[in-house]
Order: sequence, then structure tokens, then C-alpha cells
Amino acid sequence: QVQLVESGGGLVQAGGSLRVSCAASGGTLSNYAAGWFRQPPGKEREFVATISRSGEKTYYLDSVKGRFTISRDNAKNTVYLQMNSLKPDDTAVYYCAAKLTVFARNYYYTADQYDYWGQGTQVTVSS
Repeated sequence: QVQLVESGGGLVQAGGSLRVSCAASGGTLSNYAAGWFRQPPGKEREFVATISRSGEKTYYLDSVKGRFTISRDNAKNTVYLQMNSLKPDDTAVYYCAAKLTVFARNYYYTADQYDYWGQGTQVTVSS
């Protein structure tokens, strides 16, 4: 089974940028659709972004559209989330997830569709 490890979180000022990464091991990431979710303090986990196996299709939470970009490098077995124009409301633990699928162009935006999860990385945006 695949293991996912997030990195790149940290503290950033509002308006700044951060890129978080999700490295996969124990499996070939190109066999998986991927997603990013986040859990703000005291709130439920929510969907942020998803990308198909091929990387052709992406989908975002409305509040991050135009600010966040999900991408993947299957040769490096890594998925990225570039976050620009960060706001204090983006403060959360960010989790990556992977779903084994035969469909190269499908994406998935509900947590219960995913098979594997990372441990999370903290992103804190100060005002």
C-alpha cells in the first residue's frame, strides 16, 4: 500500500505564498488520483483541491480558486499544492490523499472516496 508524507508547511504572513508537497512511497502514484484536504482549528476536515491521475483534470474549493494550484510530478511520485495570496482563514492542517483508480481523467472531492492519507502538515497564516 502507498504511504504519503506531506512537507512544506509553516508560518507565513497574509498575502504570502507557500508550497506543500506530498511524497508517495510503496506504490506508483500515477495509479492514483490525488487530493488535498484541510482541517482548520476547531472545524471539520474540508476538501481543497483534487487532480486526476493524468494531471489533466483539476477541481478546487471555491474559496481557493485562483489562489491555489494543485499539480503532480508522477516521475517523482509527488503531488504539490501551491498556495498564493494566503489568508488567515487558510490556517489549517493540510492533508494529502490518494485514490487508486483505473480512470486517468477522473477526480474525487469527498474524503470517503480516498484510500490513503498522509499525516498532515500545519499551515499557519498570520494577519
